[in-house]
Amino acid sequence: MDKKSILHVVNVYFVLPYFFGDQFLYLEKQGFDVHVICSPSENLKQYAKDKKFRYAEINILRSFSIVEDLKSLYNICLYIKKNDIDIVVGHTPKGALLAMVASLIMRVRKRVYFRHGLLYETSKGFKRSVLILAERFTSMCSTKIVCVSPSLLKKSIVDKLNKPEKQIVIGKGTCGGIDSLNKFNPEKIDTIFLDSLRAKLNINQHDFVIGFCGRIVKDKGIVELVEAFNQIKSLNADIKCKLLLVGDFEERDPLTLEVINQINNDDDIIVSGFIYENIEYYYSLMNVYVLPSYREGFGMSVLEASSMCKPVLTTKVTGCVDSIIEGQTGFFVENDSKSIYQKLISLIELDDLSHLGQKGREFVLKNFDNKVLWPMIVNEVYSIKLS
Repeated sequence: MDKKSILHVVNVYFVLPYFFGDQFLYLEKQGFDVHVICSPSENLKQYAKDKKFRYAEINILRSFSIVEDLKSLYNICLYIKKNDIDIVVGHTPKGALLAMVASLIMRVRKRVYFRHGLLYETSKGFKRSVLILAERFTSMCSTKIVCVSPSLLKKSIVDKLNKPEKQIVIGKGTCGGIDSLNKFNPEKIDTIFLDSLRAKLNINQHDFVIGFCGRIVKDKGIVELVEAFNQIKSLNADIKCKLLLVGDFEERDPLTLEVINQINNDDDIIVSGFIYENIEYYYSLMNVYVLPSYREGFGMSVLEASSMCKPVLTTKVTGCVDSIIEGQTGFFVENDSKSIYQKLISLIELDDLSHLGQKGREFVLKNFDNKVLWPMIVNEVYSIKLS
């Protein structure tokens, strides 16, 4: 087949290893000339070398700025022209908006918008209206929209973001699945390294560890999770538990200072900071994984936890609702501390959680392993037959 050039546009570096990883290598093997545009990052040069793609560092702000956005748009257009790009793929709201507009200006015939979630779901008033308008405009400029979950596709139709026939879901969802065989695999865990990590984080062998992985912000339900954890400690003196928060505090949608201080001053709450390397070991330390989010595109961390044989508690919001099988791989909770507390206690009191964890791994292996989804992406999104 003729070699096609494909350009992925994102606004921040961490999206690349989190959403893609070895998918770049897979695309290169399938005959694509792979390009990436991303905001400047010290990690990008080495990562591009490892994953065999060409790149350009173009500053793409998460917030709106007419002057800076026009500069970014101009530079993306120049890159498309210089490299004769055949397919442009936009990710994250801002990156996708600029990518779709630039590729439309440059008359790129295949313009793909990966919809990873809807910011406006937890916004109100004028901000919500602006975000909906931006979403519709991005959709209008694209030729195909990939929703990363069935519920996100349904929400997009209900909110009339674009014509229904313009959008698809790959398999049962996500933008490329996860590596459940080599990375998120309990059988690959080095117990010596795991024990050293446990000691470093001051987690005892018999502690019941409640885990979370993601941005430590209000939208993720962190306030309710911390409140539920406090209830467990205050009402159940015989239970020795820790709350492991794998992620960073963020200025956008921040927690209140009171909650931040509460987290930082509690010896039983552990904040790891942003982790990418060896993140599977943090999941291994958990007894149960909790994502009490108010909105998601899919809830990839749920799949990672499930792949590591961890039972999951999550909410029935967009994205999360597709990530578990109720009663088999985990349970749904409400966006409130009482619901989270009650379900956590019921799991703590169970003698064995392994049946939930094993079902979760089976669910991921069947539907969300990247080797299952990558061929679908090539065939259904980029319309190139595999060799």
